[in-house]
Amino acid sequence: MRAQRILGVAILAGLLGIAGCAPDPSGPTAVPSPEASTAVPRVSPAPTTDPVEARTNERLAGMSLEQKAASLLMLHAPGTDAAVLRSLAGQGIAGLILMGDNVPGTPAELAALTAAVQVDPEARLLIAVDEEGGDVQRLPWDDAAAAGDLRSQPPAAAEAAFARRGDLLAQAGIDVNFGIVADVTADPASFISDRVLGGDPASAAERVRAAVTGEQGRASSTLKHFPGHGAAPGDSHSSVPAAPLTLDEWRAGPAVPFAAGIDAGAEFVMTGHLVYSAVDPAPASLSPTWHRILREELGFDGVVVSDDMLMLQHNGLPEYADPAENAIRAVAAGTDLLLYVLPADPSTVGVSVAGLSASIAEAVRAGRIPEARLDEAAGRVLTARRLAVG
Repeated sequence: MRAQRILGVAILAGLLGIAGCAPDPSGPTAVPSPEASTAVPRVSPAPTTDPVEARTNERLAGMSLEQKAASLLMLHAPGTDAAVLRSLAGQGIAGLILMGDNVPGTPAELAALTAAVQVDPEARLLIAVDEEGGDVQRLPWDDAAAAGDLRSQPPAAAEAAFARRGDLLAQAGIDVNFGIVADVTADPASFISDRVLGGDPASAAERVRAAVTGEQGRASSTLKHFPGHGAAPGDSHSSVPAAPLTLDEWRAGPAVPFAAGIDAGAEFVMTGHLVYSAVDPAPASLSPTWHRILREELGFDGVVVSDDMLMLQHNGLPEYADPAENAIRAVAAGTDLLLYVLPADPSTVGVSVAGLSASIAEAVRAGRIPEARLDEAAGRVLTARRLAVG
């Protein structure tokens, strides 16, 4: 697997004393240029004996473009009112992301809330959370060790911590943890410094792999923030941080923990609103090049989820001010699941399920998004919903 080759090359480089971000001329096969076509040919699904895949294909065949587009959305609405959250879930979206304001006072109350919002008997509404531990923690009762402690402990400690965390999530009816930071930095001044599992590619990779192993069978694991926030200084909540690395330097450094997590079986990868200008001037969340690298070079076949799309919209750059255009570009690039942490009044940010769904559907009709790309994304997300742990 290409991910394993990246991991092996980088670890060997570390043993030889080569800097983690040094060029790796003997790295994996070169990735196609950004100019290469990203169109997905429209083909009829092949017959399958897999019952989950068969049901997914059957359901997709009966969905309109707008319904498929809505099924790519994961949203947040503030509060613990089950009726409000259930109403949002009933609009055909893929799932809900819980923030701190969605978490009641006890585990039992949270479990009751996540059960109450399920509206589709055939496909579970995905419930996700950012539960890294430490600075990024939504469950007040999460007592598992966080990255700050795990960096100095053996990988087995990371496996145990994320197994404990996964148990807490499963008990609460939470399916997906956006909680494994696969970024790498040794710079204490970095925005992401307190959240990484290792200060060098090899040590981060060991702990990322262990964290994924710990969550298996408990919650679906997510690696973030691809292609790596550690090399891109700045806060992506309010800017588009840029990294100076070449593709070979990325392979020898930031790629390594992602490769390890993918090899360990992570089901989701979250793309960051980050620019590696030597690879593609577009943020990774909107970049066909980075999505192609993730699929073809790292061999990832799970769900690609964006970081919160409102972060991109609110960074002050006019080219990202239109939420519909951002959504279209993300889906066309290869994103499967679009994440929106909405305020109490979504109209203040120009976002609605109906509006985004209509814009994506119209982009398909206009040829900006191949219909096969929409089907691919909707199929991946629907399969994840059917296979959800929670």
